[in-house]
Amino acid sequence: MKFVLRNIWQGVWVIWGIVTILFLVFFVIGDPVQYLVDEQATEEETQALKRKYKLDRPLMIQYLSYLNDLSPIGLIEAEQKEEISHLTLIPLGESSFGLKAPYLGRSFKYDIPVSEMMASRIEGTLILALAAICFAAFFGISLGVIASLRRDSWLDRSILSFSVLGISAPSFFIGVLIAWVFAVLLKDWTGLNVSGYMFSENVFSAGRSLELKNLILPALALGIRPLAVFIQLTRSSMIEVLNSNYIRTARAKGLSPFPVLVKHALRNALNPVMTSITGWLASLLAGAFFIEYIFNWQGIGKLIIDSLANRDLPLIMAGVLMIGVVFVIVSIITDLLYRQLDPRVKLT
Repeated sequence: MKFVLRNIWQGVWVIWGIVTILFLVFFVIGDPVQYLVDEQATEEETQALKRKYKLDRPLMIQYLSYLNDLSPIGLIEAEQKEEISHLTLIPLGESSFGLKAPYLGRSFKYDIPVSEMMASRIEGTLILALAAICFAAFFGISLGVIASLRRDSWLDRSILSFSVLGISAPSFFIGVLIAWVFAVLLKDWTGLNVSGYMFSENVFSAGRSLELKNLILPALALGIRPLAVFIQLTRSSMIEVLNSNYIRTARAKGLSPFPVLVKHALRNALNPVMTSITGWLASLLAGAFFIEYIFNWQGIGKLIIDSLANRDLPLIMAGVLMIGVVFVIVSIITDLLYRQLDPRVKLT
């Protein structure tokens, strides 16, 4: 418990650092007003927008207000009460002090709460990242084990060559190549589309229809690089474990090859692989931008790219902050999983 609390406390400080850097970049070094107005805007229009988004306040007040908005406990202003879930502890006139959901502001482009826009897209990114990591983990570990058991054979060299290509190729290149091959050249055989989401709205009835085939290509494109990494990690770790003394002892005692491989070798070889899997899951959740854009997948990545084109500052800041929070949470989970896989690791 002490380990978990300490890591959570460290994670809070990391998130505070990310929030502070975001504020410095966009509010101190940059000028958020430029994202709000165009060249034809009058001075009166500019000042009205500044008041609406509270950009007419001193910088320190804006910074403290930004921290308060993101904090789970703090001041809840009157205009925020209808937009965020909260529990009032101390009434303060029209405002109040209490527990609340983080407030990410309102979109400059659409003038709706950023949290609503993020919530509507997080489902797509979660589904895509989980599908990609499951595909990469299953085939990466399987091919890595095969390569280690057939070390220095033609099969081992072929698997290693594939993994090197997978690591070297950029994600956007892999995405374009996979879309071209499977959704254009081989479309008559695969029936797959270049773009599309996993759900489609029904035209003549309420609800959505499931389109699982639209998940195949983006998950494949997103999972290629972690797949290549898992192959090499599993292979090198398995080779090291298979050459250890306790594996030789288990074989000398007459244990059959399969239990030796699964119960003794693979379990101990998976420690670095599991650490990499959790780290890559965080990366996929936070970095599926190009894949989502190429395949028109309705996730957080595409939303943030669109917000860059629209100069939607609150959405951009919320996206960067989400990436930081994901990495903090996953790092804590990784440490706990590592302890479960290897009891020799002490959580102090």
